[in-house]
Amino acid sequence: MMAGRMLLDVKGFLLAAVIGLVPVMAQAHHGWAWATDEDYELTGTVVAVRLGNPHGEVDIARDGERWTVEVGQPWRNDRAGLTAELLREGRVITARGHRSANADERLLKAESVTIDGRHYVLYPNR
Repeated sequence: MMAGRMLLDVKGFLLAAVIGLVPVMAQAHHGWAWATDEDYELTGTVVAVRLGNPHGEVDIARDGERWTVEVGQPWRNDRAGLTAELLREGRVITARGHRSANADERLLKAESVTIDGRHYVLYPNR
């Protein structure tokens, strides 16, 4: 009986530990910790778009490289006026934000996007 109770205690502890790590792991990617503190600007042509949760992604081509630009969650894009039509393939966009701290990764988290001279602010308080 004692061995069974200890096994349940260990399983409970491990379950609690895993549950406790999930928000930390999500924050590591979906927050800003993975990006540099330096402002970065990137202009290129949209080649693919994936909008939705947890955030949208727009792939752009620039100088023979393919970059992924993280735009906002659906509600954030809506609030900024950034629509799927504006992000369609073939459009030239300029994204401003913070690039990945991993120099080998072509990834930018956008604070704002400019299309046809119009500025769409995703994170107005940053």
